[in-house]
Amino acid sequence: MSNDNSTNNTPPTDFIRTIIQEDNRTGKHGGRVHTRFPPEPNGYLHIGHAKSICLNFGIAGQFDGLCNLRFDDTNPGKEEAEYVDSIIEDVRWLGFDWEERLFYASDYFEQLHQWAVQLIEAGKAYVCDLTADQLRETRGTLTSPGANSPFRDRSVEENLDLFERMKASEFPDGSRTLRAKIDMASPNLNMRDPVMYRILRVTHHRTGDRWCIYPTYDFTHGQSDSIERITHSLCTLEFENHRPLYDWYVRELGIFAPQQIEFARLNLTYTMMSKRRLLELVEGGHVAGWDDPRMPTICGLRRRGYTPECIREFCARIGVSKVDSTVDIALLEHCLRVDLNRRTQRVMGVLRPLKLVIDNYPEDQVEELEAINNPEDASMGTRMVPFSRELWIEQDDFREVPPKKYHRLSPGKEVRLRYGYLVRCVNVVKDPSSGEPVEIHCTYDPDTRGGNTPDGRKVRGTIHWVSASRAVPAEVRLYDYLFTKPDPGDVPKGEDYRSNLNPNSLERLTACYVEPSLKGAAPGDRFQFERLGYFCVDKDSTAERPVFNRTVSLVDTWAKIKKANDRPRP
Repeated sequence: MSNDNSTNNTPPTDFIRTIIQEDNRTGKHGGRVHTRFPPEPNGYLHIGHAKSICLNFGIAGQFDGLCNLRFDDTNPGKEEAEYVDSIIEDVRWLGFDWEERLFYASDYFEQLHQWAVQLIEAGKAYVCDLTADQLRETRGTLTSPGANSPFRDRSVEENLDLFERMKASEFPDGSRTLRAKIDMASPNLNMRDPVMYRILRVTHHRTGDRWCIYPTYDFTHGQSDSIERITHSLCTLEFENHRPLYDWYVRELGIFAPQQIEFARLNLTYTMMSKRRLLELVEGGHVAGWDDPRMPTICGLRRRGYTPECIREFCARIGVSKVDSTVDIALLEHCLRVDLNRRTQRVMGVLRPLKLVIDNYPEDQVEELEAINNPEDASMGTRMVPFSRELWIEQDDFREVPPKKYHRLSPGKEVRLRYGYLVRCVNVVKDPSSGEPVEIHCTYDPDTRGGNTPDGRKVRGTIHWVSASRAVPAEVRLYDYLFTKPDPGDVPKGEDYRSNLNPNSLERLTACYVEPSLKGAAPGDRFQFERLGYFCVDKDSTAERPVFNRTVSLVDTWAKIKKANDRPRP
């Protein structure tokens, strides 16, 4: 596995790497670079987490350093072993290796408890009896100071006794907390005597019922970094105001002090990044689970057919900054198309079938035609596809009354059948009740095998097809964006983001046909259906009836946008 977060050979440059280069130049940390990716196991990772994963592991790889995977599992009421397993799988799938450095904040519960006692003994922490509501009421606002707790001046001996009794499960949940004694008048609300421990009788997924008091994230995070000797603790911008508290804890405890550096998180158009809201979509039945291909979760992207290489390239392209911004999802899709174009085999499939009969082709004859697997990579070779008198073509590839500049099949018109022959439409059979075409009759020119025209005549249209007698029935699922607006949170007053859900985000086509080479294709296999897009075999597939998810269409919106932006201005 690689720690390089870019598919190109040029090392990326950004303000974080500039800081690290200066640290190395001055000998800070002895030139050592050690990062970590610290997810909370309270949900599945999404594309936003991929940015942090690529950044932390990528920096470690670039500077010959190390990167840990650590679970900040301090809130057992919302954490599950299922989430731990999924996160491990996702980080590995993205191509990164933490070697033997898999850690959990729960590994440090005993040490954290000892440090809490140390702060009590130093007069820097106290047990508070205020309720959660009272804590909020006395915290103050951005413009007014908070009020000291009436329990703030308890003696060290009383605080030590109460904290030990909290640990011994003598008090009800929520009845007491341990708070740091800092400054209730601080302009930074995070420094106003923050909670360090709370009483919570919930079984932990790793420590079971050993503890009934749990440290808060703010008390745990910096000390966990310190234990692991992390040199650069990379966090998203919402933790910028927490940095003074991060530094206060490690300074008061007199332990190794990592450097916290904040960067802007990823915002992506048509995409919801909140784990809480993604959980609501799952629990509300709006999607079919965390790995629904419409979800921005890494497991959902994987099921849809995204590659780890394209995600790493996307993260390298968007870079790192201190300013919040929103990235067009078209860039992610562009990175995907570029990658899939290089690696996927071309095949033929028909999503909305219309029967085509070649009247002058022998009824019992089936011949094998050679097809190119990938014109971008000659080493992928060729395959043979069966051709017969009756074929399936796309409904959109025939028009009885063709619009202007329509180069496909219509009465009296000639087109190429991909890898096959030139055919001319001579008759149309219609459904008597609807008047819709149900069968197109053509004649073929036997001298045009492979689509050649020995006489030099010009035929502009080429359409794909599958043999009706040899094709494999398949289901195809066409996915669109899960939300109708670029900003899903942009809703009228009184509504929430779910009012922007796209009712047409999934279309199931159950009467499709694919060429016989796809029979038995394994879940996760990716293909380009010629002229239709990139598709991935779904986990619901069977050997006899494959199911394909459309990963992305062939139309590259980002390339068009970039071309327009690059065009010289008058």
